[in-house]
Amino acid sequence: MATTTEREPKRTTKTTAKDTAKTSGSTSVGVIAGAVAGGAALGLLAMLGRKAAVQAPSALAGNWDDALKAEHKAVLKVFDTLEATDDKATIRRNMLLAHIKHALVKHAIEEENVIYPALREAGKTEQADELNAEHGYVKQFLYELENMPSTSPKWLEKVKEFRAALEKHIREEEDELFPELRAQLSEEKNKALTLAMNKEGFKVA
Repeated sequence: MATTTEREPKRTTKTTAKDTAKTSGSTSVGVIAGAVAGGAALGLLAMLGRKAAVQAPSALAGNWDDALKAEHKAVLKVFDTLEATDDKATIRRNMLLAHIKHALVKHAIEEENVIYPALREAGKTEQADELNAEHGYVKQFLYELENMPSTSPKWLEKVKEFRAALEKHIREEEDELFPELRAQLSEEKNKALTLAMNKEGFKVA
């Protein structure tokens, strides 16, 4: 008796336009995702690089009090440039004021989060609280200048008033409190303060 073997038909895979589009789409999404991730990584590196550049002068200045003195000196130089402008230089004035604001905000964070607590810990609570309160007036000056027409002659008068108050604050820190605190602390503690201060500054640089 003869037997017949049934053969299954050969299955062929057809690549449709839809399948090609899916594959192409997946590849495109992968490429875009990779580009976005790469862009984000580059953006993060750029941001960290910028922060490092901003904090570098303080970090390289040495001990915490030397770093704060360097920051004081740098911001007063910007005041010099600002005070040399005329009433027509509105854009320049606003840019310089923004520079001063950023520098003082970073500086205040370093002092308020690290140095003033160390002053209190060393028994100088009243002095630390007074310095902290003076930072409030720094913010008040910045607020007033930002909300006053920079073309006004009174604007530059306010800048000079601001500088005078800031210099008084700086002299108290540099001539009295900072040298006293540094002398009172051990070398190890001074190094720890320097590290902590630069860390706080880097966060907001």
